[in-house]
Amino acid sequence: MIRLAVIDDLDFLLEHDQHIQRELMKCKILDSQVYIATTEADGIVGWLRYGLFWDEIPFMNMLYFLEQHRRKGLGRQVVKQWEEDMRQLGYHMVLTSTQSNEDGQHFYRRLGYVDSGVLLLPNEPAEIILQKDLA
Repeated sequence: MIRLAVIDDLDFLLEHDQHIQRELMKCKILDSQVYIATTEADGIVGWLRYGLFWDEIPFMNMLYFLEQHRRKGLGRQVVKQWEEDMRQLGYHMVLTSTQSNEDGQHFYRRLGYVDSGVLLLPNEPAEIILQKDLA
C-alpha cells in the first residue's frame, strides 16, 4: 500500500533517515511531501521524500527501502504514484539525483528519467541530476 506519511510515522522515518532534521521532516509530513510504502506483514518498508527545486519543480530527495524489500517493484510503484500526483497538481516535470557511483541511476533511467546535468562537490562522486517530463 502507498499512502502519505502522518505524524505517527515520524519516529520510524527519523530512525532510518539520517539525512534530515526532525523539525524539517515534521514539516514535510504536514506538507504531504513524504510517501510511505507498507506491507501487511511488515508495516512501513520504504518511503519517498520530496521538495521543490527553485520552489517550482518537484525534486525527489530520497527514495529508500529497507534492505529485505528492495528489488520487488515497490520503489517503482511509489515513484509512479508520486509522478501521477505531481501531474495532477499541475507540474509538467520532476527531478531527482543520484551519485554517479550508485546503481540508482539505472533504476531512474528505466523509469524514463534522462540526464539533465551534474553537480560536482569537493571529495564527492559526481551527483547526476535526472529529469522526467510528465506530459
